Amino acid sequence: MLTKTLTALCTTVAITFSVTAAPTPKVTTLEIGAQAPDFSLEGTDGKTYTLNSFKDAKYLVTVFTCNHCPDAIAARGKINQFAKDYKDKGVEVVAISSASMDGVMLWENAFSKYDDDFESMKKVVKEYELVHPYLNDGEAPQEASQAYGAVATPHVFIFGPERKLLYQGQFDDGKRDPGPAKNSPAIDAMNEILAGKPVTKPTSRVFGCSTKWHWKSEMVAERTKEWEAKPVSVAPMDTELAKAIAKNDTNKLRLINLWSTTCGPCVAEFPMLVETYQRHSLRPFELITISIDDKEDAQSVTDFVVEQHLPLARWTEKSVKKEGRETNNFHFQGDDLEAFAKAIDPEWQGPIPYSILIAPGGEVVWRHTGELDEQELRNVIIDELAKVQKPKH
Repeated sequence: MLTKTLTALCTTVAITFSVTAAPTPKVTTLEIGAQAPDFSLEGTDGKTYTLNSFKDAKYLVTVFTCNHCPDAIAARGKINQFAKDYKDKGVEVVAISSASMDGVMLWENAFSKYDDDFESMKKVVKEYELVHPYLNDGEAPQEASQAYGAVATPHVFIFGPERKLLYQGQFDDGKRDPGPAKNSPAIDAMNEILAGKPVTKPTSRVFGCSTKWHWKSEMVAERTKEWEAKPVSVAPMDTELAKAIAKNDTNKLRLINLWSTTCGPCVAEFPMLVETYQRHSLRPFELITISIDDKEDAQSVTDFVVEQHLPLARWTEKSVKKEGRETNNFHFQGDDLEAFAKAIDPEWQGPIPYSILIAPGGEVVWRHTGELDEQELRNVIIDELAKVQKPKH
């Protein structure tokens, strides 16, 4: 169904914009023996790097990567360790982020704590204590990524003393597992090069997320339109439904947010909650919002949620309907707020906004009173989802 939709979409776009749309550039990966293209890119340390910046290294390993891709995330620590292990052997590693923010759909960040903007790259460097430079090529026209022909993340290129390409392809076959891999074509190639031997396998397939080129923005815009066209609704909630939702008899990680239209911090954080739901909706994750406004304010609650536009994501619809619901937006309209509180979370003391993260089976694994910090929320969701679901390649 998705393939047919994308095919139809591409056909429509081609017909509609056949006169004005710029053609998609052809990206060709460097061939073995090719000279390393020069570049001029800003690093997270504030310095501008060119190919000449690495002139003192006998061998240069250029890795095109990004922040959001689970394959890149899994390889990040291993590539950093490789940089440490081989530095004294005349090998220098440089990582280049090839992802354009314009070409990344929000749900493609489902496995990442960070976006692909420059400031987030700095956070990655700090968290992983990267010992190698991390450069930004995410701004259009992504000249370095195109020049090298970086088709996926991570994509590794090894150059010799004269900056001729000796190897290009995957780093290892660990795919989305950050642990030791069975095979590492890049390390094997590097070892052969250091031993003065010909590289047995100078190329390998690059299994990973496709490079997010800036020209994919049209597809991102179409997906945004699809989201904006989805219906939004709010259903009444009673204590029994609250108990069932808190029990979380599903395989999903469930974020529940208690709020009110009269609560400033609740209103302020709501757009971020909508984005958080979109971001992680590809995985077994859902957001359930529950207003505790007076029942006479039902229309105001509905109007607000519609204005903020919080529908069911297409990956969530089936599971929600299987539970007998049509929405994940609710308005508690009962008279016994004390009973409702005990049903949702006995530890809730009453202030709003109040958010809890419930693991499959009903265990509350995280609680937060007051306005949410977006980065903290992302971190805990990613950590808890890792316990629920391992990424599949």
